[in-house]
This record gives sequence, structure tokens and C-alpha cells, in this order.
Amino acid sequence: MQQVATRWFGLRRNLRERYSPLFFLAALGNGGMAITFFIWLNFLIPHPKTPIVTFDSIAAFLNKADTLAYALTIGAMAGIVIFALRHLRLVVWNLREYAQYRRTPAYAALRETNGAITLMSLPLTLAMTVNVFFALGTVFVPGLWNVVEYLFPISLSVLTIIGVIGMRIFLDLFGRALAGGHFDCTRNNNLTQLQAAFTFAMVAVGLAAPAAMSDNRVTIAVSILLAIFFLGATALVGVIMLVLGFRGMLAHGLAVEAAPSLWMPIPILTLVGIALIRIRHGLHHGFEVHIEPGSTFVLVGSILALQLLTGAIGYAVLRQVGYLRTYLWGEARSPGSYGLICPAVALFVFGMFFVHPGLVQNGLIEKYSLAHYLAMAPFALAQALGIVAMLRLDGKLLRPQLEAPAADMATA
Repeated sequence: MQQVATRWFGLRRNLRERYSPLFFLAALGNGGMAITFFIWLNFLIPHPKTPIVTFDSIAAFLNKADTLAYALTIGAMAGIVIFALRHLRLVVWNLREYAQYRRTPAYAALRETNGAITLMSLPLTLAMTVNVFFALGTVFVPGLWNVVEYLFPISLSVLTIIGVIGMRIFLDLFGRALAGGHFDCTRNNNLTQLQAAFTFAMVAVGLAAPAAMSDNRVTIAVSILLAIFFLGATALVGVIMLVLGFRGMLAHGLAVEAAPSLWMPIPILTLVGIALIRIRHGLHHGFEVHIEPGSTFVLVGSILALQLLTGAIGYAVLRQVGYLRTYLWGEARSPGSYGLICPAVALFVFGMFFVHPGLVQNGLIEKYSLAHYLAMAPFALAQALGIVAMLRLDGKLLRPQLEAPAADMATA
């Protein structure tokens, strides 16, 4: 019995030099999956008195819901809890393993290579943790919205600290690369360097949340300014790293193990899009800036189009190099494979924004109609595929019985 429990619920221990900061992406993916279940509740349960769904609006809905709606709501709430717990467990596991890894020569060696950018996985995941706690609080704490104005300054402070940590890591790495010229462009034949932009976008979207939800004008202003700063960092760093990455791939071909990085623009676009939507809401009810509903449709439609194009290009390349067959369904092992989960989460989340603020609120389809459910179906499929891929990778990379040789655990 103990062996069975270890096989299904245990985690590998004391990886030391075999650890990679990319393992933080496992925690990140679980946190994102918890948010996907929150998104289901947020867009399908009425909450006329609050900007997002809360425990009180869920309780009111359940009191009148039929059997199917009741079961689906409880299922979504269970999904939040399950993946939030998995996220928090993996955050603790990663912090423990990372602390040991930092004492090994492998860590010092990593900092001298292009792979040092994977250290940004730490602040990226911590920013997701803030979002997970916020989702848990709103869904499971009665009356939380009565004191939410006191919580916004706390969340802004915590996210700003995480953003500063991420900025310090990036400036240290990028500054040394610029000063010493040791950045190896020939080995930059992937988009892993976009992880810095990913981190800044994750911080920005969290900082923009009070702008869309607060009634305090000062809080809205601070939220917008902080979010704009990190959105600016996202854009600047993202453009630079995108150009360098494609230059490296066109000159030297794709580094196959880092192939999931081709899809990294998808979650970055989701975070930027949601941050912009939140800023627009803040400008509307905090500063009386009129926002046309049609402009929201154009915004979400444009971002979704870019995501689908990125997804198509990435899939074509992944199929050419056989990445999914080898690293997901095959026996090859790389912690960078967890980079496959974030695009699935991001496509679902922004797909729901496209369907609801984009289509439903503009009267293009009717809520709870057949067209509404059909519009959500492709994005629900992306969520399901993300869960399947996550469980598959957990079995290969995290379970004790499936421990791989050190040679198989190279970082991207």
C-alpha cells in the first residue's frame, strides 16, 4: 500500500544537480489550471453585485440551480481546490529542491549560460501563487468582498515585491550579458528567453486586478501605473528576445528540447490582453473614460488571432521535429516539457474572454444558448488536453519510481 501511495502521490527528492528551475513550470501549470476552473464559475454564474464571482453569488446560484448546474458548479469548485493544492505542494517542493540546487556546481555553471533565464521561473510561479490565493479566497470565503478594499493594497505590495525580484534577476543576467558579451547567440535557437517577458506579464496582470475591481480611485490609479510599468517591461523584453530567438532558429535550426518555448507567446498574449482589459475597466469606472463595447471585441479578437497563429506555427514545427511523440508520449524526459501546459491554460482562459466580453456582451451570441456552448467547446478541449498532458508529464518527471538518469534530465 505504501508503495502504491508513493507511486501515485510521491515526489522525487534530493535531485541536487539534476534539478532544473524549469520544474517550477509544473507548479505554474497547476496554478493556471486552478484558475481555469475559476474562469468557468466567473463567466457562467451571475454576479451582478460584484465584478467577479464570489462565495455569496455562488451560494445564491446553488440555492436555485437544477441538479446538473449544481453538480457542474461543485465540480468546478473541486477543480479549483485540487489544482490549487497541487500547485502549493509543488511550490514547496520546488523551493526545497531549488535551495539544494543552488549549493551545487551545476547552479554556478547555469548562471554562465543562456539557460540562466530559467531562473525567472521562480518569480513567475510566485506571481501565479498570488492569483491562486485570490481565487480561493473569492470562491470559498464568505463575505470576503466586504473587506476586499483592504486586501488590494496587500496584493499590490506582494506582487510589486515579486516583480522587483524578477527584475533584479533579469537585470543581473542581461546586464552581465551586455557588459561581458558572453551571450551565445548560436545556442539561442529557441524562445526560452521569453520567460522574462512571461514573468513581467504575470506580475502585470495581477497588478491590474484592483484597477478592474476596486471602487477606490487612488487604488485604481496605483494599480494602473504599476501594471503599465510591467507591461512596458513585457513589451520591451519580449520584442528583443523574440527577434533574437527567431534569428537563432533561422540560422541554426530549433533546439528540439526547448521546442515548447515556441508556444510561450500564447500565455504572454493572454496575460497582456487581460491586463489591458482590466486597465480599461479601471479607466471606465475610476476616471469616467468611455469604453466602446466594440473596441473590446476588436481587442480580444486580435489577441486570439495572434494566439491561434502562434499555435499553428508552433504545432507545425513541433510535428516536424517529433517533439510531442518523443517528449510527451514517448520516453524522452525534459522538465521543459511542462512548458506545454501554459499554452493550453492560456488558450482556454483567453478563449473565454473572447466568448464572453467579446461575443456575448456585444450581443453576437446569446448566453446559455447552443451557440454559446459551441463557442466554448474548443477552449474546453484545450483545458482537457492540458490536464491530460500534465498528468502524463507528472508520471514521467516527478514520480519517484520513474526517476531518470542525470543525462536524461538536461535543461532546455
